[in-house]
Amino acid sequence: MHPHAHQRDIADEDSPVNAAERAQAAARSTWVSVAVNSVLAAAQVGVGLTARSQGLVADGIHSLSDLVADFVVLFANQHSQKDPDDDHPYGHQRFETGASLVLGLLLLVVGVAMVGTAAGKLQHADTIAHTTPLALWVAAVVLVAKESLFRYMLRVARRVKSSMLVANAWHARSDAASSLVVGLGIIGNLAGYPILDPIAALIVGFLIAKMGWTFSWNAMNELMDQSADESEVLAIRDTILQTPGVIDVHELRTRQMADLIVADAHIVVAANISVVEGHDIGVEARRRVLQRHRVLNLMTHIDPHEAPDLDHLPG
Repeated sequence: MHPHAHQRDIADEDSPVNAAERAQAAARSTWVSVAVNSVLAAAQVGVGLTARSQGLVADGIHSLSDLVADFVVLFANQHSQKDPDDDHPYGHQRFETGASLVLGLLLLVVGVAMVGTAAGKLQHADTIAHTTPLALWVAAVVLVAKESLFRYMLRVARRVKSSMLVANAWHARSDAASSLVVGLGIIGNLAGYPILDPIAALIVGFLIAKMGWTFSWNAMNELMDQSADESEVLAIRDTILQTPGVIDVHELRTRQMADLIVADAHIVVAANISVVEGHDIGVEARRRVLQRHRVLNLMTHIDPHEAPDLDHLPG
């Protein structure tokens, strides 16, 4: 998932989080999601089949896809915390980006398949069965469980500043929204309009596919080194300019590395200082940026600032 998506969900927390704490929180919240989705998927598919509700079965398949997504997150969380090595000098943070891409593609495939199944049902509306009230009760329980899971996971994602966990949390929110639609479809079926059940399944499939496309596209942009948000780039620039000895900064470029940023900049210093002094200014600018922003590394290039030639000024 691209960090710009739902960036507000992780921007409010200022306290630093170390890698070990992030990994522990990610694993704990994801295992909670595994437990919840296992129970819900079994209930939805089982009751959906016995109560003859296509919408509830579709929602159960969605919950099964959540289980796969949860294990993808666990895998990425474990590997993204590895230390830098010769092959990956900047670390393994983009395992999270890869996980967001897999999550998105999974949602896209599941959503498109559900749309196709529901559309097929609508073409044979006379064969749509009437459901039973048990399906509505299960849909209501699932709705509450999914919304609670979303709030819990988003709270953890904000605390540890993980865009991958934000993606997984909003995945749970999409489940809550789809369960609401399924519930409304079941109510319509019970009220004598059985066609509303596959229509609910069709809407759920569309919502899932749309979110999958969004996550996939954002992850692809990050893998193509899309820059950080403009406001964040300006904040990094201001930090560099506030460093004593820095006259100006230009060619500040950034690229995303999961939840972190890799940046490089040309720093302008006085031309009459020593190489050592210029180097020290660059080191201090880098230290300040890494301390104040979610920057993994800042590469600085020192440029001399030439004073204007007063002999050639008019008057």
